[in-house]
Amino acid sequence: MDMYGFNQPEYFINRELSWLEFNHRVLEEGKDRENPLFERIKFLSIVSSNLDEFFMVRVASLKDQVNAEFDKKDAAGLTPKQQLKKIYSRAHRMVEEQCDLYNRVLSFKLKKNGICIVGKEALTDQQRMFLKDYFHNILYPVLTPRAVDASRPFPLIQNKSLNVGVLIDHKDEEKDFMFATVQVPSVLPRLVEIPSIAYKKRYFILLEDVIAMYVNELFKGHKIQCVCPYRITRNADLGIEEEEAEDLLIEIEKSLKKRKWGACVRLEVDKNMDKHLLNMLTDELDVQQKDIYYVDGPIDFTFLMNVYKLDEYDHLKYTKEVPKIIKALSEDNIFEAIRQRDIFLHHPYESFEPVIQFIEEASKDPNVLAIKQTLYRVSGDSPIIKALTQAAERGKQVTVLVELKARFDEENNIHWAKRLEKAGCHVIYGLVGLKTHSKITLVVRKEDFGIKRYVHLGTGNYNDITAKLYTDMGLFTSNEYYGADASTIFNMLSGYSETNELYKLEIAPLGLRKKFLEFIENERKNALAGKEAQIIAKMNSLVDKEIILALYKASSAGVKIHLIVRGVCCLRPGIPGISENIIVHSIVAKYLEHSRIYYFHDKGNKKIYLSSADWMTRNLDRRVEILFPIEAQEIKDRIVKILDIVLKDNVKRRIMNTDGKYYKAYKKDQINFSSQDYFSKEASKELEKKDMNKKIRFQPVYSYNMFQLDEVAVSLDSKYEVK
Repeated sequence: MDMYGFNQPEYFINRELSWLEFNHRVLEEGKDRENPLFERIKFLSIVSSNLDEFFMVRVASLKDQVNAEFDKKDAAGLTPKQQLKKIYSRAHRMVEEQCDLYNRVLSFKLKKNGICIVGKEALTDQQRMFLKDYFHNILYPVLTPRAVDASRPFPLIQNKSLNVGVLIDHKDEEKDFMFATVQVPSVLPRLVEIPSIAYKKRYFILLEDVIAMYVNELFKGHKIQCVCPYRITRNADLGIEEEEAEDLLIEIEKSLKKRKWGACVRLEVDKNMDKHLLNMLTDELDVQQKDIYYVDGPIDFTFLMNVYKLDEYDHLKYTKEVPKIIKALSEDNIFEAIRQRDIFLHHPYESFEPVIQFIEEASKDPNVLAIKQTLYRVSGDSPIIKALTQAAERGKQVTVLVELKARFDEENNIHWAKRLEKAGCHVIYGLVGLKTHSKITLVVRKEDFGIKRYVHLGTGNYNDITAKLYTDMGLFTSNEYYGADASTIFNMLSGYSETNELYKLEIAPLGLRKKFLEFIENERKNALAGKEAQIIAKMNSLVDKEIILALYKASSAGVKIHLIVRGVCCLRPGIPGISENIIVHSIVAKYLEHSRIYYFHDKGNKKIYLSSADWMTRNLDRRVEILFPIEAQEIKDRIVKILDIVLKDNVKRRIMNTDGKYYKAYKKDQINFSSQDYFSKEASKELEKKDMNKKIRFQPVYSYNMFQLDEVAVSLDSKYEVK
């Protein structure tokens, strides 16, 4: 029961609409003229990719609820049908903005920089001759035209595939037209480079345009009425009856196939598509008008990633940053370095290589007896997988929990799981009813004085590729209490062992929610007692209703709260008497903000925790997550400074209004300050310091005003100077 009266629909923001606002912030980066051109097209591509997943999962789920006549309201008071109505309105506007950005700005800027993406009407005779040859010798053998008639039913159109719809004049007087479709082959580059007609310019045409140009070659003897591209998005929200699945691996492999024929939830078409062709598609795909997205320009802007990958255009991208390896981990023996002290890593500013080295050294070291690790998402050619297989082949005890239910990485993870198992690793295929999202590695080593356990804990995945693109944090420790907790957790994951009381770590779904609520309540009590009270939490998403209610109660008691939430935030800040002491920040920039940091003032004791978990119901109740404390003072000081720097960002930081919209933190007469740029420069400076083993000291300056809504000052009682 909500005795404080905070559980009101008007105090919450709908999750799906909040996500669309996040994607709009990504789109704004594509619009930002301060970003290099290739980064702008990359952001536009990301918007399209994000929308694909949004429709496949979130919109699909809402449609299923509507079809099941489920009309329960969400925390914001919206039924599934009402949510869909608002989503359609916002998503259609976003698609229009995407097209407008590409047509009016980016395509012209690409052309100005020597990259011309042209249509068939702009081709020269020489280019047409080239494309004719390309079509007959390369494209034609790959294409499979599929006609629909009495003997050939409407074909299965694959999820997210780009297709060319064709209307053919029918000789039978009973039917005016016959429908056919051609899938644009994904095995060939969508961007076809054609001979240049100007110095220092490169010309490209889209593959679907080439097919349209020569579609008569596929239907000889027939008159083509019209040709138009289209694309569908299907329901990919997999439902797996885990309790009844004897083998989770087999069950997931089966369910992956369902994505190819799930119900159509979105149809993207060229805005000039012939009405007869459109009607045929909507009838066969069972698509309603609101599910149709009319695109003024190329369908599916993810093709722009192929432009981004073109060679010799580094001057149109962000300056490349080389992640730095801190000196403490550049020694010959990584175990010796970790034994001396806890070691903190801030990715991608500091290299992920030491994490890989940690596994590789463990696989080679004859004194290492066992390696245990959780894997959620790994790269396509993971060096960690290679090291684990080599360790098993050398006779070490290797236990790996591979989470098969990592959405859209299931196929990749199945591949790696089978390879690990073949090498002799003990592979755990996730847990029934739970996703294992924690990031933890345990290395058990035989040393002169006995058995020693080394632990790595992180906020991000063991993925060497995304570690260069995501901001994450990791901790190496040989603390015996962390090691004991790690052993307990792996015993729980691999067997039927009940979890004993942990010394340092906290895990979901057992006690993590309770621990967070205790921390928040403690700050509330401190505020009521007239003491300084403060919470700073950095995460990807804030959705959980119970956590939000606890934050409202803390805010109303006077706790000063900064929430740094990259994506979805269902909390509504700035409500008088409810959340007026809460500021919600969001940073969308060069790197994807992914680290989870939780700071509680605790009467000056400053508790700092890192975690794999966001404040989402799924993380707290349906996933295996880990929360771990930072105890070394120099590391605590550094993380406090990191939060301080993030809250000073006036270039990429946005602040949420009470209505759920965001505005840039920059104000006139301020000097531009980007937190990500600052961290990159600081990482470079760190290598120049001669003595890395001494405690880092920062020059004390004045104390900031504790909390000013008008200036959005940091609330860390900070004493660190930003240079």
